[in-house]
Amino acid sequence: MTPTLPGLSGALIPGQRVTLFPSRHQVPVESGEVSVMQYRFAGRMHCAPPSFLGKLFAVSSDPRIISFAGGLPSSAFIDVEGLADASRRVFEEEGREALQYSTTDGYLPLREFISRRYRHRLGLDIPASEIQVVNGSQQCLDLVAKIFLDRGDPVAMERPGYLGAIEAFSLYEPTFYDVAFGAEGPDIDEFSRVIREVRPKFFYGIPNSQNPSGQTYSAERRKAVAEVLEGSETVFYEDDAFGELFFDGRPRKPVKALAPDCCILSGSFSKVIAPGMRIGWICAPKEILAQFNCAKQAADLHSNFLCQKVLSRYLETCDLDDHVRRISAVYGQNCRLMCDLLDDLFSPGMYHTEPEGGMFLLATLPKGLDSMKVFEEGLKGGVAVLPGTPFYVSGGGDSTIRLNFSSMDGERIRVGMERLARVIRALV
Repeated sequence: MTPTLPGLSGALIPGQRVTLFPSRHQVPVESGEVSVMQYRFAGRMHCAPPSFLGKLFAVSSDPRIISFAGGLPSSAFIDVEGLADASRRVFEEEGREALQYSTTDGYLPLREFISRRYRHRLGLDIPASEIQVVNGSQQCLDLVAKIFLDRGDPVAMERPGYLGAIEAFSLYEPTFYDVAFGAEGPDIDEFSRVIREVRPKFFYGIPNSQNPSGQTYSAERRKAVAEVLEGSETVFYEDDAFGELFFDGRPRKPVKALAPDCCILSGSFSKVIAPGMRIGWICAPKEILAQFNCAKQAADLHSNFLCQKVLSRYLETCDLDDHVRRISAVYGQNCRLMCDLLDDLFSPGMYHTEPEGGMFLLATLPKGLDSMKVFEEGLKGGVAVLPGTPFYVSGGGDSTIRLNFSSMDGERIRVGMERLARVIRALV
């Protein structure tokens, strides 16, 4: 029997493709008085999968629960004093300009900083004219889908893949294809077959510290991916939100360095400066950027100009290399602690990935355990994990959970893992 996901009426073929056609009551309404008005929403809204992201933020705010479910960077590394000083200088010296409308492509000094950093870290020559500032890299997901996807168009991504991308792309009603993802990156034979036979509009991937697995493409796999892309009609959408956060401090060259005309590259200051500022960027060939700029102008005119100016001022005096080293060192310690606790506290049959960077790892539960059951029982036991199911666009992931190690200190990680171990032992 062909498997289906709850709330979906369309058939799902694991490992091949899926078109999302959720039931008409996909988005729940809060309890209370409901309007008698019958709202005629667009059909695309019925294609939005149930969002775990909102639930995760609610869980993370409960002080009784130690949450490994969210995706928050550590608040300890948000330089409040430095950002406040930069903000004061902006208001004192150019306040009226900072509070005016601005250009859609973004504040030029900030784009020039991003360009210099690519050259400094990666030897990559991306001029400021090929960089567009956005409201966090999450906005890139929506706008890239908007300019590339018509209903039913093929789009491909990793299996498992980032659930925020699945949610963003689903609103444009594409046909999804997924490619198995492992320790070295996407399965290259499967990747090649999908690119050659399906010809997706774009392939979305996270080569550095992938979300949810934490795994990183090897240098050989990046080269193989670039070779497959060359001569194809598929764009590689390279989400590099975690590229600064390698525990060994060694940067990895993006796929865009190997296939510049085939790649869109996005980045973000959320993981290394402050997520609340919502400042990210996209780098793309000029033909793509022109379409992207048009879509962004229609969406919001431009990203928050005040935040762009404040961030640009802050980066003038911030030693970003040192700042990133300190963040990565702590995240590396947290990750090693979590991996050690997974090995020591949990029953045989519990496996996990070994991240080289980033903020997450993916664990496979002992045989017979369901991740949703672990999630539900975990909340009762004072610990939250993220079930793997939402990361698998074609179904699956029932036995996996994503764990975040960036948002808390070692002691809370230890206590939380002890709670999780008790929950799992009770279920085995």
